[in-house]
Amino acid sequence: MSATIAPSVAERVRRELANFTPNEKRAAQRLLADYPVAGLDTVAAFGKAAGVSAPTVLRMIAKLGFGSFGEFQKALRAELVAQRETPLMKGSDFSTSDQLHRFAEATIANLRESIANVPRGEFEALVRLLADRNRPVHVLGGRFTDAIADYMVAHLRVLRPQVRRITGQRFGWLDQLLDVGRRDVFVLFDIRRYSEDLADLARAATQRGATVTLFTDQWLSPISRVAKHVLPARVVVPSMWDSSAGLVLLVEALLSAIAAELGATARDRLTTIERMRVAAPPDKQIG
Repeated sequence: MSATIAPSVAERVRRELANFTPNEKRAAQRLLADYPVAGLDTVAAFGKAAGVSAPTVLRMIAKLGFGSFGEFQKALRAELVAQRETPLMKGSDFSTSDQLHRFAEATIANLRESIANVPRGEFEALVRLLADRNRPVHVLGGRFTDAIADYMVAHLRVLRPQVRRITGQRFGWLDQLLDVGRRDVFVLFDIRRYSEDLADLARAATQRGATVTLFTDQWLSPISRVAKHVLPARVVVPSMWDSSAGLVLLVEALLSAIAAELGATARDRLTTIERMRVAAPPDKQIG
């Protein structure tokens, strides 16, 4: 079996947020707002930036499971290195011996760890948000995660109206923000090596009052700084590329929960689609 991978610092913080005191929560939120750079300053500077004392910062990191501030910073530096890995760096030392088994074991471990490190309150809040039929939803992914965005949209459109796939060149994305306001929701997918274009879009959407939500990896895309809801998944496998299996798991679990939340409304839409499919000529039937 694959060895259990320790949760990232960001995963620990999000998992423990509800257990922090108000001042410890301020320190945690400061870290997440400029992750991981905020935690690489001195403990005094970190505390000052968060508006809390240095002892408060130390209590916060102790609750995360670190024995010292130095140990905490060592973990953050290791994450910075991991974030910057290229496909060539990741694929340089993998054995070809029983690759199918090794890959499957790593993927299964990723699925288990992804579920273990997703805060249930965050997941449930995102379900309620995306089940709100009065809030338009806009979906976009990065170079390799855009296919997951397609997959999500194909299912979400069946469950509810006003689901929009952001398309076209990045220079045209801003044009698609013209009618965006406070009721709009953006669902973005971004894993390492993170997309600056997606981050720009997220900031622009936030400035227009939209709610940004994010599917990302365990180290957190920079989009997490403006995202209201973040669902991280494990992505590391014995390959030159990261795995999207954890992201797909979260999307499918979310879609299932949204369908349950919508109940009869979702079933009515499915019934209508089935009737349309049956009514279509055999050579033009849908799906």
